[in-house]
Amino acid sequence: MGMAQSVGRRDSYADTGAGGEDLISALPDDVLVHILLQLRDAAAAARTSILTRRWRGLWALLPQLTFADGIEHHRIVSALAAHQVPDLRGLRVATRHASVEYLAVWLPIVARRLTGSMLLRVVWHDNEEVAELEPEQRGEILLPCFQRATTVILEFSFLRLALPPSGVFARLKVLELVGIHLYGQCSLGNALSSPRCPSLQILSVQNARGLGNFTIHSKSLLELKLLKLPDMQQLIVGAPSLQMLIIMGCFTDGLNPSQPVANISAPRLELLLWTCDFVPSSLQLGEMAHLQCLVTGNFFVYGPISFALQNRCCMSIPQHFERLSVLNLYIIYPPVIGNTEYLMEDMTSLPDVTILNLDVTAYVHSFGASVFHVLRMCPRLKALCLKFPVKPSQLEAQTAFCSSDCICDQPPHWKTEELLLDRLQEVEIWGFTGTEHEVALLKRLVSWATVLKTMMIKFHGSVAESKRNRLCQLLLSFARPETCLHVAPLF
Repeated sequence: MGMAQSVGRRDSYADTGAGGEDLISALPDDVLVHILLQLRDAAAAARTSILTRRWRGLWALLPQLTFADGIEHHRIVSALAAHQVPDLRGLRVATRHASVEYLAVWLPIVARRLTGSMLLRVVWHDNEEVAELEPEQRGEILLPCFQRATTVILEFSFLRLALPPSGVFARLKVLELVGIHLYGQCSLGNALSSPRCPSLQILSVQNARGLGNFTIHSKSLLELKLLKLPDMQQLIVGAPSLQMLIIMGCFTDGLNPSQPVANISAPRLELLLWTCDFVPSSLQLGEMAHLQCLVTGNFFVYGPISFALQNRCCMSIPQHFERLSVLNLYIIYPPVIGNTEYLMEDMTSLPDVTILNLDVTAYVHSFGASVFHVLRMCPRLKALCLKFPVKPSQLEAQTAFCSSDCICDQPPHWKTEELLLDRLQEVEIWGFTGTEHEVALLKRLVSWATVLKTMMIKFHGSVAESKRNRLCQLLLSFARPETCLHVAPLF
């Protein structure tokens, strides 16, 4: 029956007063504790003590505590002191009244008792004002070692965080750090590598500063997410069990003249998302024979010649692999092309892919040439998903972006040159609006895909029902007889 059963049923029941017999108060402690847990607020649970003597102090038996947004830190200290359960299975705290002094008092108490998960969210009323403070003015805290906790999620919003120089996070499986500013002698990699964190499976670090070098060697790590870490200059990952690696918005500190470097050893990796610009010679990827899905950064179809370097960085990751089950590509047109360079020739090769997810941000430009360029490098393709992430505001202003002399339709050979996609059986179109450019591409695609079985159209929400019906008839007019056309809910 759980922790509360050891306390047993209390012998002292309260007076029931004029209302008659109090059947609820006659329930065992573990049942009453379960009722209190439904309140999801430790303060509200504590207020039930005023009901009767039977309920007095019963909240102190809660196996997990939740403090609602706005709780003052000195009340958390008092609550933990009165709490009678030696093993705390869960703690949730959300506060806009950050107090480094009180955090330093009650976090070590929690670290000693926590056997489950903790979510601590500390937010200032004016984050922008705090962000302008010097690091030493924001407050700092030493993170205690959570020896028995399984999940720790910290959203510190500019607080400086020092990691414990010793101790083992013996049972920690999930760690998420958001908005921290790391400082101190102990590095994040040292604290989280296998010798001190032997059970870690999921690690996420987001919107953090002070993480210039990150080296982790973990035998247990399965998922690693590093998001928006501009200070990072060196990344070394040795994780033989890692299955998912996501790197976004890192290595972006333009004030650092040095070239960032990365070395990834993850032989069992299945999903890799890498959207950071990186000079190919500075990125070392070990053998990844199990990789199934690769997600790349943005590839620019037109732009100044300086964009060519970014395109080559984007293509350096796919060129590490001969075959992939799934490849996600993002090709981007500028709102106004003008006299910029055509850059698709920077894409010289792609892995042998089975499923291609191709996002095309073309505004209202013709994009047939760029899609043709991609598809002719995927002769073994079996499934294609084309997505047009068009916003309504872009649709309203479409005439401002593409003039009659725009070069977006160049080179024009895609309209006549043959392409054999004799394995392509499934096509999905997301965000379809029925523009002239979209319909023109679909006509060519149907002619290239000689064994196409299904084509699913997900219309953009701005397309009226009458127009959807006309477009469906148009698509049926040039679709192959053996191809089934499906219309999905609006995108």
